[in-house]
Amino acid sequence: MDDVANWMMQHWTEVLGFATGAACVLLAARRNVWTYPLGIANNLVFIALFFGTGLYAAAGLQIVYLAFGVHGWWRWTRGEEHDRLFVARTPRRAVPWLVGAGVAGTALLWWVLATFTDSQVALADAATTSASLVAQYLLNRKRIENWLVWIGVDIVFVGLALWTGLWITAALYVLFIGLCVGGWRGWRKIEREQGVSRHPDASEPTPHEPAGLRG
Repeated sequence: MDDVANWMMQHWTEVLGFATGAACVLLAARRNVWTYPLGIANNLVFIALFFGTGLYAAAGLQIVYLAFGVHGWWRWTRGEEHDRLFVARTPRRAVPWLVGAGVAGTALLWWVLATFTDSQVALADAATTSASLVAQYLLNRKRIENWLVWIGVDIVFVGLALWTGLWITAALYVLFIGLCVGGWRGWRKIEREQGVSRHPDASEPTPHEPAGLRG
């Protein structure tokens, strides 16, 4: 028991990050607004953890996440996304802008990390940071594609965590991948249910709309 207690004391940030992170993703998959306050707590834990291991962009990402958390919390309680049955697809016209933002963010962060820090994983750190911001924006707007972006980010982050010796965090991101797959499937199910036409004679299903806006 003493060995376990000592281990917990030495790795408390990873353990706490594991618990709050897993709960946060699970709540997001269930479209529960409490994902945001819990996510903010998770950000604070990971700021301390990532700065201590040289993942500077990932640490800075957590600070940006605090702002995104406030934005998402507001959207899910005051915006059109407040309805728990609301899910939406990313408009095609927005895809080039999102991809462009991800690439530009990666290039900028890569340059900053390579120029001003001693990071040994500058490109991977920058890419996952930039892609994570895109994914978080999509999640805030309840766009289904957010789960696909998160899965890609989490796969890379497993490798990053292993590279820096964060074994618990690596295990957490493996769990994240499974939770994101579940989130993708759950949101697709909601999309299919919302997309079924209310008019049996219609030849094509009508686009889904938030349940709260229906007559």
